[in-house]
Amino acid sequence: MTRTSAPPDGPAAPAGRDGAGPAERPARTRVEEHVVPGAPSGADRLLLLVLAPDDEDAAAGRPATLGPEGLAGLATALADVRARVDAGGAAAVAVTGTGRTFLAGADLGRVVAVRDRDDALALARAGHAAYDALEDLPVPTFAIVNGTALGGGLELALACDHRVAAVGVRTLGLPETALGLVPGWGGCRRLPHLVGIEAAVALVVDRPAANRTLTAREAADVGLVDAVLDAPDATGFVPAALAWVGDVLAGRVEVARRPPDDAGTWDAAVAAARERLAATPLGARPAPHRALDLLAAARTTGRAQAWAAEDDALADLVMTDEMRASVYAAGLVRGARRPSRAPDPALARPVTRVGLVGAGLMAAQIAALLAARLGVPVVLRDLDAERVSAGLAAVRATLQRQVRAGRLDAAAAEAVGARVTGTTVLADLAGCDLVVEAVTEVLDLKRRVLAELETVVDPGCVIATNTSALSVAAMAEGLAHQGRVVGLHFFNPVAAMPLVEVVRPDGADDGGVATALAVAQGAGKTAVVVGDRPGFVVNRLLVLLLGVVLDAVERGTPVAVADAALDRTGLPMRPFALIDLVGPAVALHVLQSLRADLGDRVPRSPGLEALVARGTRLVGRPPAPGQRAPLDPGLQAVLDEARDGSVPWGPLDADGVHDMVCRALTDEIGHLLDEGVVPGPQEVDLCLLLGAGWPPHLGGIVPYLDRTGWTTRVLGRRLLPPGTADVP
Repeated sequence: MTRTSAPPDGPAAPAGRDGAGPAERPARTRVEEHVVPGAPSGADRLLLLVLAPDDEDAAAGRPATLGPEGLAGLATALADVRARVDAGGAAAVAVTGTGRTFLAGADLGRVVAVRDRDDALALARAGHAAYDALEDLPVPTFAIVNGTALGGGLELALACDHRVAAVGVRTLGLPETALGLVPGWGGCRRLPHLVGIEAAVALVVDRPAANRTLTAREAADVGLVDAVLDAPDATGFVPAALAWVGDVLAGRVEVARRPPDDAGTWDAAVAAARERLAATPLGARPAPHRALDLLAAARTTGRAQAWAAEDDALADLVMTDEMRASVYAAGLVRGARRPSRAPDPALARPVTRVGLVGAGLMAAQIAALLAARLGVPVVLRDLDAERVSAGLAAVRATLQRQVRAGRLDAAAAEAVGARVTGTTVLADLAGCDLVVEAVTEVLDLKRRVLAELETVVDPGCVIATNTSALSVAAMAEGLAHQGRVVGLHFFNPVAAMPLVEVVRPDGADDGGVATALAVAQGAGKTAVVVGDRPGFVVNRLLVLLLGVVLDAVERGTPVAVADAALDRTGLPMRPFALIDLVGPAVALHVLQSLRADLGDRVPRSPGLEALVARGTRLVGRPPAPGQRAPLDPGLQAVLDEARDGSVPWGPLDADGVHDMVCRALTDEIGHLLDEGVVPGPQEVDLCLLLGAGWPPHLGGIVPYLDRTGWTTRVLGRRLLPPGTADVP
């Protein structure tokens, strides 16, 4: 059971519903008769089950999903197919989807609507019954995988004897553990017997944690699909697949199966996965552990016993806050494709050439991204040739890292690099449709840069600033065309971080904002329109969090205690590792900027000032990928020396630090919403999920504060309706 296909930088929403409601429009299963070319005479009739969304879903671009009614329809169709097979009406059966989707899995809107464990158990059993009817057909069965197959969709393919996929399929996987579930319609038993236990663990536990799926060719490499066909287009794939089916039926193609893993290999793979899971910040989540239990038992358990265990696991997990919060988070990411408060996209201006003012590391990363994703020339401008040369070298280094990671081939990287040029001459930015200012975070400097830019670019050119906290309106004061100035706040590292905050100051024209949104989305990012207030959303809350942790240390709390106090939130990095990643000087600058605007709600941090002044190292290297970075041994001494002895209270324990942070964040979210920085708490969550790595299994920061009672205590109300991201 699972979701629809994942967007490039995050999990997908409840399939077909955007997470909004329980009413199912069931997938329709129709049965077609085909004569299989090349099959032996008398054994060439095939019944093809086609899974399709209803007309309303199809018109809206939503894929087919399965809830109770859809499963009932599939079971009815399979009963009809079985009767026709038994009567000699077919020698083979196949199943396929429509458009770009094979099957997107379960309708998570219906799953979230479940309020009773017995109903969850019934849904799990219905899936097993329908899929068993396919597996038990007495003729060869084939999954013709035309497109996305995730979770319950891939589990349907696993119930067939053979699987053939189109070469263009890029989204195959079992991502349930990322949504607080397990593959509960047979995947935990069928998969390891097909591909081996190590590959099964990777597909069920490791890849979902990294939000990674498989392409058709990758699936073939691990034995998940038997063949990949390079059909000319989607229409031509099913005939090509049926021809391959004919070759299999005639014996011209033999599908090899890997030998079963022995007990030692099986147990070792599961044990290694448990160790990896325990060493990560997400190790306390129940779903991956339940999935590993099912995979561990799958070597020896029979089908009935395995299905009963899957049913129980799924029923238990459906009734957890983790699952509901994960689905809520997935719905936010999907819905972000249509940002709130976005102007008409038709108002966006064409962008055929981009300028970057400043050639530092951030500007170089943005230049590489825009040159690659938009496919347009990009000009880096800085004050002297040395800085320009360093910026161009940083662009090349960024592209080479992507080549090493397999995200670009060498030829593509060379082509992208050739589109990025450098200059020291401001007038060379004339003719740009968009210029992004990315100089040092000093308001007067940015004002001066924007004023200089206005003298060389056309009136229709959109001017954007990559400021992380400063007022965009203040930068534009005195310009002749203030309305075209917007914020385009990319996050570091640019290639990896999925969020861009598009900052709309008062008076910004719709065309400029629409252009900024189009550029962010064209660069493969999720864009959120935010108001022009200090720190916007992510930095305002994240830097406040860091400031409160530092404040606790400066008041006597041991560094190790304060640093570990937020582990229960599941944040991917502890506070001092995050400060190290952001850069202590950058963190201090943002903290001071926020304090200047927001007052005493933001702590002053003499400790951070001391760390920056001395260049103190904060953390060491993580012992292994995915594990936490250890604190540097010298950190405590520097912070002790910077402590203000006049503070009114002393050290806190971990609970005290956690509560101090939660209280401050809750209060600040209240202010942020009152100021209209974003329309509602959902956008706060989206920003923190994608811009700060807030764990999806918690749903974002607001569900966490709601569930733990902080919003009620501090603001006098929950911010989300009960049941939105928790068990009501």
